[in-house]
Amino acid sequence: MQETLRIAVQKSGRLYEGSMKLLKECGVEVSNGNNQLRVQAANFPLEVYFLRDDDIPEYVQDAVADIGFVGENVLVESGKQTDIVEKLGFGKCRLSIAVPKNGNIADIQSLNGKRIATSYPGILRSFLQQNQISASIHEISGSVEIAPRIGLADAICDLVSSGSTLFTNELKEIETILYSEAVMISHQQLSSGKRLILESLLFRIRSVKKAKNNKYVLLNAPNEKLKDIFALLPGIKSPTVLPLAASGWSSVHSVISEDDFWSRIESLKAAGAEGILIIPIEKMIA
Repeated sequence: MQETLRIAVQKSGRLYEGSMKLLKECGVEVSNGNNQLRVQAANFPLEVYFLRDDDIPEYVQDAVADIGFVGENVLVESGKQTDIVEKLGFGKCRLSIAVPKNGNIADIQSLNGKRIATSYPGILRSFLQQNQISASIHEISGSVEIAPRIGLADAICDLVSSGSTLFTNELKEIETILYSEAVMISHQQLSSGKRLILESLLFRIRSVKKAKNNKYVLLNAPNEKLKDIFALLPGIKSPTVLPLAASGWSSVHSVISEDDFWSRIESLKAAGAEGILIIPIEKMIA
């Protein structure tokens, strides 16, 4: 009988949609229409547990779940012993210290003797100790950003994504403590059968991630310019070249990294490329 890999994902909140979208993009069918807490995937040996994000590291550490999707910020704060298997590329944010814009706190050394409100006391305490800062920590579970306005604290340590919440509450960042994104974690006692399932899932996840980080490009170019264009389009191994009906011209197909996209496109045009088409890649198997 084939084993089943048990995965813990957030049942609601910031990472739920990204987790479910990733599983779907990997071809794993998970239906949670009745808000169940435990669901078997229809077409992959995977059982999904829907849990509070704070509970996921402990469930994985204790081998109740084999793997989990969780934010690095939650994992670090929990202090649980698990392995990070893969960074998943969504749920990106940062844990930062922020202070009132018009206040007298200009840098982290100015935090000495101040009160800091946070939902991440463990991470904050470690940071303060490393920087030899003596400040009192007020642990609160939500609405951290309003703490300075109501006199509860002089500063906050909270997650920042776009920065709009800080702007609305007239706060500014003075230090980033941790950069975070969703990660896959695992305990260290996986059976050989479950490791094979995990490798299969990782293969799919990495194919999806690679596709998101690259674009498929098609362009037309005069043959005398192909050498210059090839230098800009190495592709996975080398560009694909097909002759056009028009004499002296070819169609070139390749892949561009998302990070290099705009600079490469400008360089391609300057090298003589015409009719450039950019197409998203659904899956990419290297």
